[in-house]
Order: sequence, then structure tokens, then C-alpha cells
Amino acid sequence: MDYGLIGERLPHSFSKEIHEKLGYYKYSLKELKHEELRDFILEKNYKALNVTIPYKQDVIPLLDEVSPDARAIGAVNTIVNKDGVLYGYNTDFGGMKALIERAGIVIKYKKVLILGTGGTSLTATAVCERLGAKEIRRVSRSGSGGAITYEQAYDDYADADVIINTTPCGMYPNIFDCPVDIGRFERLSGVIDAVYNPLNTRLVLSARDRGIPADGGLYMLVAQAILAAQLFLDKDMDTVSLTNKIYEEIYFDKRNIVLSGMPASGKSTVSRIVARRLGRELLDTDKLIVEREGEIRKIFADKGERYFRDLESAVIRDVAPLSGKVISLGGGAILRPENVTALRQNGEIFFIDRSPEFLIPTDDRPLADKREKLIRLYEKRIDTYMSTADFVIDGDCDPGDVADSVINGE
Repeated sequence: MDYGLIGERLPHSFSKEIHEKLGYYKYSLKELKHEELRDFILEKNYKALNVTIPYKQDVIPLLDEVSPDARAIGAVNTIVNKDGVLYGYNTDFGGMKALIERAGIVIKYKKVLILGTGGTSLTATAVCERLGAKEIRRVSRSGSGGAITYEQAYDDYADADVIINTTPCGMYPNIFDCPVDIGRFERLSGVIDAVYNPLNTRLVLSARDRGIPADGGLYMLVAQAILAAQLFLDKDMDTVSLTNKIYEEIYFDKRNIVLSGMPASGKSTVSRIVARRLGRELLDTDKLIVEREGEIRKIFADKGERYFRDLESAVIRDVAPLSGKVISLGGGAILRPENVTALRQNGEIFFIDRSPEFLIPTDDRPLADKREKLIRLYEKRIDTYMSTADFVIDGDCDPGDVADSVINGE
């Protein structure tokens, strides 16, 4: 390959899409085992590479030249082959700094905990030093290499101001994992997670639920990729403009569009139109339940609503880690907070607000098979629909117009 990314496991990577949006070269993903790394690097059958977990430190002894910044950080994420001479750089520094600034998190004079001890943790440490942090402590399970343990972090650093996660905890497919309980840090004023898949990790959502500024790693990933591309091509670029443009494109491509609303609100019709117009796969949680267990009315009759809601939550846990989908929810899916949290990790929720007088009872929905039931259900649920929605969409107009509003986020 000419250009690409090397790492141990890469099924989650967005790097190929980011680099190829620039339009200058094809970009490949190359998984390597530890024992394969040395030969691959030294064979030099490439023009330039990005390096990710767990090789950002391991590649350094294999290079001919390492930039002063990368040497000081102790991690390389970009290698350029210049006529057989291998040069190492660290563009993660610029990416991490851009992410922190975009999130509006102040590091100066703050106490910072950095979760992890790998190459990205070294970069985060260097960025926080540059930004004037008062104290920086790295955290690991073992506490080796100058780090503290998580227990020490809870006991002795509960007054930390900022937490930066550089571990893979919470990364796809294990999106429901969280590296730390931020509820035990009462002074937190900012959270950064270098994980970018899912778009919003449990750590990030937990911080936002507490009103703490927080952001995931997608913007960092895009920013460092643009900086790496400059080195690949020895070409000046408008890095800020390109980063913002490609970030928005990738975010839109990867974000799930999740439709919530009352039974008979038109979700199914609108979701089909949205999926068709965007060329996306449509996942209807009610249909997935029927595929697993049979008709919904029979599930309610035979096993009760609680059993149905448990099935619904299980289906949502299955679809939430996916990306770039259109997801149509059953009317009561947003009643469980854990469902909403799961769906928000990779998606945004669009509430199709259709006025009660336009809702038509349907025999296949036992909670909405009569108009009186529908009206009572709407009145009971409307506050929850509104509070769980990222966007409220007027559902009283033509389905095509409703679909347009969903696509445009209006």
C-alpha cells in the first residue's frame, strides 16, 4: 500500500473514509500482530503511514529520524518514507489540542487526570503541559510506570478538574463500558474521550448529563488526519477549514437518525422515506421484535407489557452500536432512560410530533387501539417525548415534508 493505517485491530476505524475525502490518495487499513511490526516497517513498502494502538511507542526505534515534538512526547502516529529514510511525527498533539479547544474546556491551572498509559496518554500529557495544567496524573489499573491506580484517583484526586480518557474502554463494539465513575469527581469542569466510535461514549454522555462540557474523539481524529496528510504530501492545507468540513461530513454519515413518536404518528412512513433518500438501512425496532417473538399484540396478551419492554430494550442494545442507520422506534421505547442513553451514543433522536386529533387507532397496538387510549397515551407521554428529543419535528404535514425536516435537522 502507498498510504494507510497500521494497528493491532482496526474494524472500528474511520481513518480510510477521512483520508479519502481529501481526494489525494487511496488509503488502506493494515492490521499487524506484534511480531509482524518490525519487518513491515523496515521493508518500507509504503509512502506514508498512520500508527495507532498499540504501536505508537513501538515504532520509534525503527525510524531514522523522529521530530523533536514526537521525541519529547514519546509517541509517533505518523511515518513518512522519504526516499527510503523513515521520519516519525506526532499529529495527535495538534488533534488533541484542537479537540480540547473546540469543547471549550479550560486546562490552565487545572488538575487533570489522564486515563491510560499508552501513546495517546503521552500526547494528552504533553498537550495539557502546553496548555498550562497545574497538575497532571496518569491513571492505570496497575499503577505502574509512574501512574496512579483508579482507587488512588478516587481516594486522593477526587478534586480533579478535567478527565481525559485515552484507553480503548467504551470503544466499539463494547460501547456500554465506561472507564471511570465520574460521579465520584465533584469538581469536574471538563471531560474528553479519545474514543470516537461510538460518537458519544458512556463517559461523555455521563458528563453531559451532569452539565459538564464533554466531547468524544472524532474531531481529534479528523484534525490529526488533516495534519498527517500535510506531511504525507508535503503540502500546505487550510487545516481548520478542512477539519471542520470533513468532521461534519463524517459525523452526518456515522450518526444514526432515530425517530420517536406516538403510535400512528407516521414514523414508519417517514423513516422509509428518510432511509431511501439517504441510501441508508432502515431498522424498525417493532419489526425486529416481531421477527424474534411474534406479533406484538400476542406478546402483550400472553406475557405482559413488562416482558415486551424488556424485549424492546434488548433490541435497542443490539442496534445502538451500529452507525449510519435510520432507526424507527416503537411508541414507548423512550420511556426507559437506558434506551435513550444507548441510542444517543451513536445517534440523535427526532420526535415526530403529530397532533392527537390526527392519530388513528391501530388494532396491532394494544395500547393504542382506541382513540380514547391514544389521547390519554399522548397526554401521558408528551413530556417524555419532548425531553428525550434532540429535534422536535412537526408531524402534521405531508410525510415527504416531515422527512425533509428530519434530514435537515429542522
